[in-house]
Amino acid sequence: METRPSAPGEKQPLGAARTAFIPGPRLTGWVERFAASHGTVEEEPDDGGTLLRAADGATALLRAPWPVDGRPGKGATTVERLASLASQERRLGIILVRRGGYAVGVVSGGKVSASKSGSRYVQSRSSAGGSSQQRFARRRENQANALTEAVAGYAAAVFAGHSIEYLVLGGDAALSAAVLEEAALKEYTSRKRLAFLAVADPNATVLRKAAADACAVRIEVTDPL
Repeated sequence: METRPSAPGEKQPLGAARTAFIPGPRLTGWVERFAASHGTVEEEPDDGGTLLRAADGATALLRAPWPVDGRPGKGATTVERLASLASQERRLGIILVRRGGYAVGVVSGGKVSASKSGSRYVQSRSSAGGSSQQRFARRRENQANALTEAVAGYAAAVFAGHSIEYLVLGGDAALSAAVLEEAALKEYTSRKRLAFLAVADPNATVLRKAAADACAVRIEVTDPL
């Protein structure tokens, strides 16, 4: 199972939840292994996804990476159709930004076809008071504005010439949303946004992992109590 790693030596408590990102072609095998580990599985719709409830109480909530939008997956079962849907190639524009850096890219089939990444610095909050705090806050705001404006320009340049169907934001939610509000990305604001991605400080490596995750089935697994 491809899950977010825990800290070394950390044990998952009973009933703990974790998230896995499984590519469409591997989904059927993942579900088979889930059933083999936890017992007979029943399917039921849940909050826009498909919930698998196993005999031992474990659950797995499966969510498609993107909406059907007139292109449903093929298959005899819900899982097969979901796997087929997630295996389709749809073009995504990804914007990842945090105070320490950024990465933008065009993605299809879980792979990055065009990208730019780099580092820019936005200071942390200060505990100082009075006029020093006000000057610090203005400087921090100016740095954040410069970052979002620059990243929007980079994203517009990378996206140009590509038929972007969906947008994926990640990193710092407020900063990434601010990037999308910049004038340089005006033509992309009407694109549907897919699930937000929590990522570390963006770079080329983080972008490649985000690209794979954005095109995979997102599975929220809860262990039995």
